[in-house]
Amino acid sequence: MKHYYKIYRRQNHVVVHALAEHGVIIVVKADRIIHATIVNVRANKHMLKSSLYAAIDLGSNSFHMLVVREISGYVQTLARIKRKVRLAAGLDESNYLSQHAMDRGWQCLHLFSEYLQDIPTEQVQIVATATLRLAKNADLFIKQGENILRHPIRIITGEEEAQLIYQGVAHTTGGSDKRLVIDIGGGSTEIITGTHVKHSQLVSLNMGCVTWLEHYFKDRNLTEENFTQAETAAHKIIKPSASRLIKQGWQICVGASGTIQAIQEIMLAAGMDERITLDKLQLLKKAAITSGKLEELEIKGLTLERALVFPSGLAILIAIFAELKIDYMILAGGALREGLIYNMLDLPAKQNIRAITLANIQHRFQVDIEQANRVKRLTEYFYSQLKKSFYRDNHQLDELLKGASALHEIGLSIDARHVTKHAHYLISHLDMPGYTLTQKRLLATLLKNQTGPIELTELIQQNAIPVQYAILLCRLLRLAIIFTLPRRDNTIPLLRLRANKETLILTLPHQWLLEHPLCYENLQQEIQWQSNINWPLLLEEQTELTQ
Repeated sequence: MKHYYKIYRRQNHVVVHALAEHGVIIVVKADRIIHATIVNVRANKHMLKSSLYAAIDLGSNSFHMLVVREISGYVQTLARIKRKVRLAAGLDESNYLSQHAMDRGWQCLHLFSEYLQDIPTEQVQIVATATLRLAKNADLFIKQGENILRHPIRIITGEEEAQLIYQGVAHTTGGSDKRLVIDIGGGSTEIITGTHVKHSQLVSLNMGCVTWLEHYFKDRNLTEENFTQAETAAHKIIKPSASRLIKQGWQICVGASGTIQAIQEIMLAAGMDERITLDKLQLLKKAAITSGKLEELEIKGLTLERALVFPSGLAILIAIFAELKIDYMILAGGALREGLIYNMLDLPAKQNIRAITLANIQHRFQVDIEQANRVKRLTEYFYSQLKKSFYRDNHQLDELLKGASALHEIGLSIDARHVTKHAHYLISHLDMPGYTLTQKRLLATLLKNQTGPIELTELIQQNAIPVQYAILLCRLLRLAIIFTLPRRDNTIPLLRLRANKETLILTLPHQWLLEHPLCYENLQQEIQWQSNINWPLLLEEQTELTQ
């Protein structure tokens, strides 16, 4: 009979798990057994290995904790906790952390410690970055921090931080595999190039939004002069690495930091699309300068929590865009903490993150895969006919059509009534690695409008893709659902779809509509719903179809 032993401390008790097929849990206090419980190990297998994992990032601006559960290769987020500590602001000219800054950090760690009590040490990773790399009294902070958390804390190098950031992006962010990744932290900025999961260049630069705040915006003035000084200093630090980064090349630029998230939130609040460009950054800079003072900085979409370090982070990002000649940037789905989690799990990065996300959601909500694939094939068939003539070929549209088709019946997991409302709610609130925030919102809007009267407002207000393409996806999805209602492949006729400006013309086999009265009725209703919002839909029949 095999035995397993697990010993850990909880407050002032020592708990010993002595596990066999029928074993005992013994609680010891001051060398005296105070409690013993008989357990059945077969019924308590979770005691041998927890499915919980935690990653903590002791950053220069904020401390972050991510707690997840691993379920058959799928990572489910249980908690994300963030506290502004601004550790870098506590460094003096001799690089010693002030007592006040350390106290702020330790107070945050006490909060985190409550979440770690039942997670095995080998499934917890705690790393410290730029400020604690620099602080001469870092050992004092780390020692007390380890006493609080009862887990080891590692100070990682800038290159290791960059590598972990890249891994976090590779596991959570969709789009092209050849990427440039940028993370502006409180005390350092990491820039990485790579393809799929393999990095090619790792650069860690000694500049961050907190240190730049203290150097160039210490007077809290937001002037052209302050920004110029901050940008010039950033240019000097980036320039030595710029040529080798540009030489590597990239197909997509991804940003992974609070500064970049704040910029995207501002753009979305202003009704812009999610792509960050240098022109948009310059507009934000003008808006900041107009405010005059940091305390008076008010931009729609910018939270009070982010406002303090926003101008300094913005200045750094403007310099990076200019030096590296970046066309546009999108927001990453994960970074350092996700990199730590996936390193512990040792899960391979998937070639198609979006496909894995869709499959996991389908499994979780027991979606009928055959029906989802049936709808997907028909929407793709419709789209392939239109993109040849009228609509341009667009990979993003393909991906969004696949997502909407795969999940269009997710609302049935709640009930068959109000299925579109349930689908909209679920997609709006699910974690969907590989999809950006605006793409997820568009998917939710498409599913809300998959049947019934069409609510045009959200389709017009979305900013993931141009409005005419969002309307196209909605129309194709609705038509595909009508023709697949019998849930059999052999009931779908040969169809041809073409477009004449806003008008869609659907051609069917001769007399097919007369032989399928239910589908005919549904199509007549669909013509009415689409015409109500000036989307003309015409039906025609012919004897022989050519594709």
